[in-house]
Amino acid sequence: MNLLGLGSFPPVLAWGIFGLLLIWSIYWKGMALWKSARKSDNVWFIVMMIVNTVGILEILYIYVFSKKAETPQS
Repeated sequence: MNLLGLGSFPPVLAWGIFGLLLIWSIYWKGMALWKSARKSDNVWFIVMMIVNTVGILEILYIYVFSKKAETPQS
C-alpha cells in the first residue's frame, strides 16, 4: 500500500488526476479572486485566499453570493 492509500492505482494516472484537480482549482480561485477584488469584497478575498476548497467556495461565490450584490438598488 502506498502513501495515498491507493494500492495498485497507477502512479501516472494518480498524478494526472492531481494535475487536473490543480488546474481546476487554480482556474476557479483566480476567477473568484479577480471578481471579489473588482467588487472590493475584502472579506471574501481573504477567505478564498486562505481556504482551499478545490473550487467549491469559489464557484459558489461567483454564481451565488456575488450575484446578490449586483441587484440594482431602488
